[in-house]
Amino acid sequence: MSRYRHVLFDLDGTLIDSAPAILASYRQAFAAAGVTPVVPVDAAIVGPPLTETLQLLSGSRDPALIARLAERFKESYDTAGYRQTAAYPGVDELLAQLAASGRLLAIATNKRLHPTRLILDHLGWSRHFDAVYALDMFEPRLPDKAAMIARLLADKGIAVDAAVYVGDRSEDGESADANHLPFLAATWGYGSLAPADMAPHWRALASPAALAGAILDD
Repeated sequence: MSRYRHVLFDLDGTLIDSAPAILASYRQAFAAAGVTPVVPVDAAIVGPPLTETLQLLSGSRDPALIARLAERFKESYDTAGYRQTAAYPGVDELLAQLAASGRLLAIATNKRLHPTRLILDHLGWSRHFDAVYALDMFEPRLPDKAAMIARLLADKGIAVDAAVYVGDRSEDGESADANHLPFLAATWGYGSLAPADMAPHWRALASPAALAGAILDD
């Protein structure tokens, strides 16, 4: 077996195309609250945590406003919106292949834990993952993805020389670096890293099949 015994995944833009569902729920949230977004509600906003994104879209840090928008978003996304989420082509096969090879798979995502679990169940993927971590699964809430990955590694007793993190954004690579993990960039998603954004030690993969090869053959 390769040195990558544990494979940690980002979710949005890496395993799933969640942009249509997320953007629809943001638009519904702002319409229901009677608030006009100050920046475009497009794929560029997908990825950061809910509160951070609502602050960006509203141009406000008012706790009452953000709480009202968050409640409207959850009402939309956590009931029916998440069902619009689609797996990227080849990801079903990727996860099945890695699981069958004996790798232990985990999710480390900025998405809230509740919809993450709903989506994994909806796509039939829950059985593949040994752990599912999100920023909001602890009290107090974890501050960022680097801290979340650190907590996952510690809780599961995962050695950094036996693990790899897979994501689609610079934040993902930087969070892997903060934990001394190698980083594999999934360049098929909407958060795709351009060559200029890639650190020299990060590795870009253009398809789930290429990613499977990199993990299984390394």
